[in-house]
Amino acid sequence: MDLVAKYQGVVGRVFGNENSGSSEDSYVERLLDRISNGVLAEDRRAAMLELQSVVSESRAGQMAFGAMGFPVILSVLKEERDDVEMVRGALETLVSALTPIDHAKGPANEVQPTLMNSDLLSREVDNISLLLSLLSEEDFYVRYYTLQLLTALLTNSPQRLQEAILSIPRGITRLMDMLMDREVIRNEALLLLTYLTREAEEIQKIVVFEGAFEKIFSIIKEEGGSEGGVVVQDCLELLNNLLRNSASNQVLLRETMGFDQLLSILKLRGTTYRFTQQKTINLLSVLETINLLIMGGPETDPGRDSNKLTNKTVLVQKKVLDHLFMLGVESQWAPVPVRCTALHCIGDLIANHPKNLEELASKRLGEEPDLEPALNSVLRILLRTSSKQEFMAADYLFNNFCQQNPDGQTMLASTLILQPQSMIHAPVEEDINMSFGSMLLHGLTTGENDGDLETCSRAASVLSHVIKGNNQCKEKVLQIELEAPMPTLGGPEPLLHRMVKYLALASSMKSKDGKSSTSENAFVQPIILKLLIIWLSDCPNAVQCFLDSRPHLTYLLELVSNPTTTVCVRGLAAVLLGECAIYNKSNVSGKDAFSIVDAISQKVGLTSYFLKFDDMQKSSLFTSAKPFLPRKPLTRSTAASMSEIEDGGNESSDQKNEHPMLTSVFDSPFVYFLKRLEADIREKIVETYSSPKNQVTVVPAELEQRSGENNVDYIKRLKTFVEKQCHEIQDLLSRNATLAEDLAKTGGNNSSPLERKVSGGSDRVQLETMRRDLQEAYQRIETLKADKAKAESEASTYKNLAGKTESDLKSLSDAYNSLEQANFQLEKEVKALKSGDIEALKEEAREEALKESEAELNDLLVCLGQEQSKVDKLSTRLRELGEDVDKLLEDIGDDVGADEEDEDEDEDD
Repeated sequence: MDLVAKYQGVVGRVFGNENSGSSEDSYVERLLDRISNGVLAEDRRAAMLELQSVVSESRAGQMAFGAMGFPVILSVLKEERDDVEMVRGALETLVSALTPIDHAKGPANEVQPTLMNSDLLSREVDNISLLLSLLSEEDFYVRYYTLQLLTALLTNSPQRLQEAILSIPRGITRLMDMLMDREVIRNEALLLLTYLTREAEEIQKIVVFEGAFEKIFSIIKEEGGSEGGVVVQDCLELLNNLLRNSASNQVLLRETMGFDQLLSILKLRGTTYRFTQQKTINLLSVLETINLLIMGGPETDPGRDSNKLTNKTVLVQKKVLDHLFMLGVESQWAPVPVRCTALHCIGDLIANHPKNLEELASKRLGEEPDLEPALNSVLRILLRTSSKQEFMAADYLFNNFCQQNPDGQTMLASTLILQPQSMIHAPVEEDINMSFGSMLLHGLTTGENDGDLETCSRAASVLSHVIKGNNQCKEKVLQIELEAPMPTLGGPEPLLHRMVKYLALASSMKSKDGKSSTSENAFVQPIILKLLIIWLSDCPNAVQCFLDSRPHLTYLLELVSNPTTTVCVRGLAAVLLGECAIYNKSNVSGKDAFSIVDAISQKVGLTSYFLKFDDMQKSSLFTSAKPFLPRKPLTRSTAASMSEIEDGGNESSDQKNEHPMLTSVFDSPFVYFLKRLEADIREKIVETYSSPKNQVTVVPAELEQRSGENNVDYIKRLKTFVEKQCHEIQDLLSRNATLAEDLAKTGGNNSSPLERKVSGGSDRVQLETMRRDLQEAYQRIETLKADKAKAESEASTYKNLAGKTESDLKSLSDAYNSLEQANFQLEKEVKALKSGDIEALKEEAREEALKESEAELNDLLVCLGQEQSKVDKLSTRLRELGEDVDKLLEDIGDDVGADEEDEDEDEDD
């Protein structure tokens, strides 16, 4: 101690301040010269002690040592192994040269002497080999300082040290042997191996080959399992390093030692309600180990899926669910991070694993005779917990249970039965005897009266999992009707309508302290909107039920356009509005798909409506949703602060400005579902908008005259059809103008290329569709005009032919009258010639005359029949053209009568 005091005084006199570089160099150089060339052993040891002190206290001393000290110190380690005190001093000096001096930090851009010294020492493989050889020395401090030196070297130059150790024969073996040394040495070796195996796959394999699993579990057992100290944490961190990116190491652990010793660490011992910080960290570490086994290895490993499935099966067979439920559900005195992680592990264990799903569905918790289904217990936690992280973990479990599990969804949906009126308003604490579905419905309606919709939104999230992708469950829930909160408010209302009501209430609710709940309950509207989106997806009956109440559509249009709501709420409302169009099978005016699209166009504007999708996709919640978000490895540095644990330690930096519960809403599958749905909505709306009504489509048969339809009705129907075409063409022109205006407003330089590509592409499709429809309509009008002109020309022609035919009929009538008179005269002559000798001759003459007259009459009748046929055809065509044939014939008759009278007067004259 006297030497140290003397040295500190000398340093103060010699150095003065740390900027006197030449003084420092000269002082370190003199110390090194005494160590290298000193004669007396005591003087050399004193010089080594002074050197160690100056290096540990001064950055300038570290710099000076790095410039000239390594050859001298390494020479001591090589050649003076017998002088244990000198070797200890040399190792201690090297450790000090590689250890940062916190209280003397310089500028950020200044050279760091510890990094420079680490680089110099690790540059030669022989130096690392020399240090490893010191691990075989008998002296405790030599081995201890050597491990400290290697750990410091690994912290500053990890890759170079890893490569050097791999190139040295039995390098890893020597380190592994230290695990069986005295406790202090063992702990240092354990810490060194933990650092060494974080990223080095080859080192991991060698460590496992050297029996790491057996040694790790032996130390954990010796230290007391989860009740142990930081050594247990180091052991579990080393174990996790070996399993994290190696499916082969996981298989080796499973097939050699099994998972029994691992699961025994989860078993709570002693006073189970006491959870110290270290115990919490140890439990989180072993839960991380189980999570790594559930993952099965890196995604690039071809055998990952098979290994994952086997690990899940074996873990459940070993009753891991009992331990996880004890930590996550039954031990409510356990810290929130432990409960959350345990619930997450349960969710991962059952995901896409039918046998484990069945095991969970039949799992019951508690003690006889008060056993209840495990899912009921998890639901109670989800509805009651004050921790957002715990809600998200329980919600994650239900999501995985219902994912691709229609039987499980049906089982849960079958329990959705309303409780008696006396139980509907009962406190949440009295739900112990309720079924899963009754508890869920109770949670859906609990918060309305006290102004807190958080419980309702949590239950809504679970309900969305129960009905997702299962139309049978959607129809089942659609039939549920809730009693009105007060009898004066009317009769029962569908559950779907109640959820829309809560959606509207969420924007006006106040929090319990009387302040606006917009920020606190920012997750309520998105969660309810998510439920409605999943409910209406591919379910026309749900769409019809939603539209049965006219205010629903009006509110949704207002929500899409409301600038005070968040981007995500407006985007989700736009998606829900689109579903009302694409899954709409109604033919009722005002509720059909065309009416929905027309309302969007009139109230919001199509371009503005589509921009709601783009804005939502640009939000951080959309861009940060990833298929797999790996957890941070739990190390000493991350576990040192409890805030890292209590916050969950798994929240990405770009999500910290968003409410944590929204991350559970916008998970990767839901984001992917919305993107696919958005594409369908865009296509359907453009199609509906460009072809407004199905009745517009004209079949050729409609242009033909129907059987039994007279000409007047036919012409009226054609005129009506043309008028309808003109109205719809005008409608199309106005819509086209609206689209052009919207495109002009949003197609400027302010919009990004992506926006112009997305919105411009859809507008171009719409404009092209409009243009094509207009061309077809114009062609139809031109065709109808030509048909009309042709029909008018034919009518004029037929009218002329009718006049000529009437004239021919008059001539035929005159000829017929002449024949009748001639026949009458002949009959008179026949009567006169009945007597006399010439009777036979007269008879013969009469017969000949009759034959001639009959022949002429037959010719006239044939001509008359032909003309009558023409008249009938002309009359029919005139009737088809809308002319009054009877009136024409009366006029002709009058003309004929007038002509006869004129002839009679002429004869009288």
